[in-house]
Amino acid sequence: MAQTHPNISENRPVIRQLDDAAINRIAAGEVVERPASAVKELVENAIDAGSTRIAIDVADGGKTLIRVTDDGCGISAQDLPLALSRHATSKIDGSDLLNIHTFGFRGEALPSLGAVGRLTITSRVPGTEAASVYVAGGKVEAVKPAALRSGTMVELRDLFFATPARLKFMRTDRAESQAITDTVKRLAMAEPAITFTLRDVSGGGEGRVTFRADRENGDLFDALHARLARVIGREFAENALQIDATREGIRLYGYAALPTYSRGAAVAQYLFVNGRPVRDKMLTGALRAAYFDFLSRDRHPAAALFIDCEPTLVDVNVHPAKSEVRFRDPGLARGLIVSALRHALAEAGHRASSTVANATLGAMRPEPAQPAPARVYQMDRPSAAARQVAYQAQAPGFAELSHNYSGSVVEPVPEPIESAPVEDLPLGAARGQVHENYIIAQTADGMVIVDQHAAHERLVYEKLKTQMAETGVAAQALLIPEIVELSEGDCARLMAVADELSRLGLTLEPFGGGAIAVRETPAILGEVDARAMILDILDELADQGESQTVQARIEAILSRVACHGSVRSGRRMRAEEMNALLREMEATPHSGQCNHGRPTYVELKLSDIERLFGRS
Repeated sequence: MAQTHPNISENRPVIRQLDDAAINRIAAGEVVERPASAVKELVENAIDAGSTRIAIDVADGGKTLIRVTDDGCGISAQDLPLALSRHATSKIDGSDLLNIHTFGFRGEALPSLGAVGRLTITSRVPGTEAASVYVAGGKVEAVKPAALRSGTMVELRDLFFATPARLKFMRTDRAESQAITDTVKRLAMAEPAITFTLRDVSGGGEGRVTFRADRENGDLFDALHARLARVIGREFAENALQIDATREGIRLYGYAALPTYSRGAAVAQYLFVNGRPVRDKMLTGALRAAYFDFLSRDRHPAAALFIDCEPTLVDVNVHPAKSEVRFRDPGLARGLIVSALRHALAEAGHRASSTVANATLGAMRPEPAQPAPARVYQMDRPSAAARQVAYQAQAPGFAELSHNYSGSVVEPVPEPIESAPVEDLPLGAARGQVHENYIIAQTADGMVIVDQHAAHERLVYEKLKTQMAETGVAAQALLIPEIVELSEGDCARLMAVADELSRLGLTLEPFGGGAIAVRETPAILGEVDARAMILDILDELADQGESQTVQARIEAILSRVACHGSVRSGRRMRAEEMNALLREMEATPHSGQCNHGRPTYVELKLSDIERLFGRS
């Protein structure tokens, strides 16, 4: 007995043309994924209309009501029915799909929304009377007179009522409201000259304002800086570097945060192409690569970057939601981001992160404690050990304290005649060392606390990178090669990058089985523990994964090498050594953070210190 295929019927399938309502509902599945997608399309239309004020009202996470009101150019009464037709738009004439200067151009948003919800458009063109049109489930009613002072008001009720299955995929009201807020914030970043107001009107009434960004004044960067401070937060604005670079017709501008202001996830990365918010893997990869030397794997940079170029250099017609773009020369855009960010980070010099100082001050402030018995204000009798330390602290030669306490700079290095005071330098003059790890320096308007190990680790790392870029890292041959026993797999992994390691001054040779012979080590490090270094390099290689480039692995190994050659914690430093370290930090790019993105020093202003003691 012949077996029939379950997907093949005896009757021949018939090809039929779908009606407009079905076509619009299918299109809505691509354009309108959730209420936030509808808000995005409507707000972008308002921006394209030349609006200066845009108000967004939502109820129940946008499921029951989305209302967008603007003061733009408006839509004439005779054009209202046409605006609800598929692929009807005023943005382009269809002759050149690569020369697009507006957010919208596909002519799908309004008919798609009208196909899955109850849509009312009320608009007024200056010099004419206002009119409105209503569409529900794809059925358009006649245009009617309406009352409206200016601009356009689009009201969308009962989203997805015509496609009930889509409602089952909606998240909670709170989650959908958060998605709408994120969408409005991204659009507000790109348009600092427009006032945005987002209001939650769930339950009726005037509701409450959940986000507001008033129009910013000033030039491009002043307005953008103020808008980012309002949207992302003042901490980001205080710790952000201005970016402005141009290459072959592509301009990159915006703000990128210092490495010491990083996040635990990629939640503060905002990228725009010709003002359009995009989520592009190539661009986010370039952002990550620019910070590769400054952040550990579990930290992510924060940035708001804008790419402006001729529309013919980028294709925005890749996806109906227009959230993806495709550059004609992606390597050019990626290279511009990496080089511009690295140049800005190098020029930042010794600009300290305000969040680090604030955290330090917060740690100094006493925490609320449980109520304690009333204290008798009488000096307690100190122990013998405490008295001995106190006597030593009061005696001449403060640097003679026991190992666990401090050393001070009794005789600072003489300054050249007619030179500026050392305190006027960015990192000031060393005044002491605490717990053999932290250098205390005095500046003209405060103090600096330096982590000597982290700082020197960065200095060694930068030296290794400079040597590698110029002449390769100088190597010194070992009189007796050191033999390191490894597994055959580890040995093979290490020998696979032997050529790259030799550029760093580390020469390895197979020694039979799983053993390797270390014949040369980087001369800049002096005497090193070769076995410990090899094991650390193996760990770093295993950490990188197959997707990392050879250069990334080399720089990761450089970081490990630098860690082994830096000043260790617990070493007591002389006055001239501490001051020399401070001067070398001032002369070395990126020395404000270690190889893992942690700060190498904390700066406290005198005014902050005085507030701690109630002197302000």
